[in-house]
Amino acid sequence: MPKRRPDHQPQRSCAVCREVHPKRSMIRVVRRPDGSVAFDPSGKAAGRGTYLCDQASCREPKALSAGIGRALGVPVDADALSAEVAHATA
Repeated sequence: MPKRRPDHQPQRSCAVCREVHPKRSMIRVVRRPDGSVAFDPSGKAAGRGTYLCDQASCREPKALSAGIGRALGVPVDADALSAEVAHATA
């Protein structure tokens, strides 16, 4: 297997604003196999994942619910996820 370039940084797009940012600067949200949606601090949880950037506009409950729901294909409780993301970034 070839070695990675030392200056390589994986890029991911935000589920809400769809802007591309370095993976390490984003928050991962995962749809678990049981269908629940949760914040993933390790970045390694099993399930379908998507990412959120640091912008305040991406943390608004309505935009957050729509973006995460679209990316993960499940309805999302905006208030619960918004509170969880706020707690994780604090």
